[in-house]
Amino acid sequence: MERPYILHMFTPGRQMSPFDINMAADAGYQIIVPYSDVNLDAITGLTQDTIFSRGPKGVARTGIFVGGRDALLAADMLERAKSSMVKPFVVSLMADPSGSYTTAAAMVACVEAALKTNHGHGLEGQRVVILGGTGPVGRIAGVIAAGAGAQVFLSSRNGIDAAEEAAQLTAQRFGVTLHGISGGDPAAVRTSIADADVLLACAAAGVQVVSAEMLTHAKRLKVAADVNAVPPEGIAGVGVMDDGKAIAGTSAVGIGALAVGNVKYQTQHRLLVQMQQAEKAVTLSFAEAFTVARAFIEEKAQEKAAKASS
Repeated sequence: MERPYILHMFTPGRQMSPFDINMAADAGYQIIVPYSDVNLDAITGLTQDTIFSRGPKGVARTGIFVGGRDALLAADMLERAKSSMVKPFVVSLMADPSGSYTTAAAMVACVEAALKTNHGHGLEGQRVVILGGTGPVGRIAGVIAAGAGAQVFLSSRNGIDAAEEAAQLTAQRFGVTLHGISGGDPAAVRTSIADADVLLACAAAGVQVVSAEMLTHAKRLKVAADVNAVPPEGIAGVGVMDDGKAIAGTSAVGIGALAVGNVKYQTQHRLLVQMQQAEKAVTLSFAEAFTVARAFIEEKAQEKAAKASS
């Protein structure tokens, strides 16, 4: 009898996300087992129980997924799992805490594509301000954008100290340069976005972080992206369905939550399928997610161009 595909899902939280469980099933995993309240110290034992019980042939049909809500802890758990394996007992690994890795990758890839379409360049040298930048999506979006050459500022409604602490910890963990900037009150937000080329809204659902009046201060703005799908919009004038639509009263274009969400969904699905079908073990994190998101957007652009020319 052929061995089933098994995915072991570790989370430090009280439960694994049903969203991720559904995604794993749709990617082809036949047995999906969630483990709750998993701390970093438990990863080695769980990983070794996972690998040694299936043998060299079985590990090719075995995967480990790391969830949770902490972007930095998930990266540590992924590394701990990888270092706990012994050849030839090596399984594929993936981390996507609260969907933050794939959401951040999709958001930055959408922005990069919009910059190239409208301005002929990518993120290199662009000033990117991330509102809600201390959360998991904001931090990882910052890391990805910085890796692509942008000058990145994480903004916090709790003020400059919270923003700088998050920027320093995240930058140190992932080896990039990030800056903190205050978003503690409307005046601080106006100041922070005045010289921004790109705005990323990663704040809580249903919270508007940039009003129409505030946008008038963003004279250099080229692209604004928002992951909030709950009214009101996180950035005024950026609708959930917008995908490169001009923002009224500005020279910028907007990318809404559902446009980002479509790329995020496809990115997570493709990564899970890649992990499930890999002949040799793979390790998938936000860098791989960004590569997949870019590729998906390019495919869609080519399809659109082919239809237009036919």
